[in-house]
Amino acid sequence: MRIACLAWGSLLWKPEPLVLSSGWMADGPLLPIEFSRESDGGELATALSPAVCDVQVFWARFETTDLAVAREQLRVREKIPLARPDGVGSAPNNARSGPFDARILQWSATRDLDAVVWTALPPRSQGSEGRMPDVDAACAYLDGLPPDVRAHAEAYVRRVPPSLKTACRVAFEERFGWTPRADDA
Repeated sequence: MRIACLAWGSLLWKPEPLVLSSGWMADGPLLPIEFSRESDGGELATALSPAVCDVQVFWARFETTDLAVAREQLRVREKIPLARPDGVGSAPNNARSGPFDARILQWSATRDLDAVVWTALPPRSQGSEGRMPDVDAACAYLDGLPPDVRAHAEAYVRRVPPSLKTACRVAFEERFGWTPRADDA
């Protein structure tokens, strides 16, 4: 089985412990991604976010040919609790079908892949899982962080590839000057 992992955030520069057989490629599917998940580290992480514009995400091939192993590697990397199996998306998936499965499967067929795995954690804002911050709320969240956490959040935003041009990224560039850094890419 040929399995791919999709990425749009820190997996791109810190994939461990994923065991990949390729580098990241920039021709993944178009998906609605935004800086919309308040993470445990304080940054406003990128996440699948319905009702935002699509951007082209990245992908890499897993070394493993076992879908359960690929899902587990991603679950461990993302620190998703075992009690939260929906935090890792995969297609095909006979257990449930998510809102992006069809388009991901259509894309995967053009890459000769049998399955695809991705982080399926929803937006999280103001401590509420599934709550999507608007651009002003996202900026206010970042603006209110303590200096050390804010520096971490800034580094995260600057490392996300510039091709992931979202409404929040545009606002972060305009309001904070957080443009991508060549040395962080």
